[in-house]
Amino acid sequence: MIAEIINKIVNNIWPMLVVFIIAIAFLRFFYLQNHRERFCLHKEISYLVSILYIWLLFEILTSTETNTMSGYNLIPFREIFRYKVGSDMFNFNVIGNILIFIPFGYLIGKYVNPRNILPVIVTSLATSISVEFVQLKIGRSFDIDDIILNILGTIIGYLIYIGFSAIKRHLPNALTSDTFYNIITIILIILFGIYIFGYWGVVFR
Repeated sequence: MIAEIINKIVNNIWPMLVVFIIAIAFLRFFYLQNHRERFCLHKEISYLVSILYIWLLFEILTSTETNTMSGYNLIPFREIFRYKVGSDMFNFNVIGNILIFIPFGYLIGKYVNPRNILPVIVTSLATSISVEFVQLKIGRSFDIDDIILNILGTIIGYLIYIGFSAIKRHLPNALTSDTFYNIITIILIILFGIYIFGYWGVVFR
């Protein structure tokens, strides 16, 4: 269900997405050129993906529900326990709210690199509360359970970053070099390109 929602959103915004990516790519290219900074493919792709993730996160959180009823739930875990474990509603409302914030926690770890988990929780709490207030204003609901699940997802993402960082410190230098990451990035771009061309080929066939 989550994958279908993402596909639907991307299908709706892909013209803007293409223009946005091209604009950002050229801005970044001339920035590096003017400041005489070294171009590193995997870092630039990482920056771009991070920006796109934040954008898509906003689109998902403000476009997925079709309710016209507005309301709020201030009782922790009330909505979570309302869904049967394993049901579509449980997967969408509980698992989904955790999964979409896991990359957010990873990004906080990567770009902020906090010394403890407090900045992670505070950033996630502030972001999630602002999302819930926005949802309330656009005809959706304010749900404290969503905030709890979003924070949980962010913490999981941050812990994944900590785990990857610990593993990276024990890897040979050849597996942590920019050259190795650039090769992996090129392979992923090629695979993604094949998927995109195949997907759009099926859509427009």
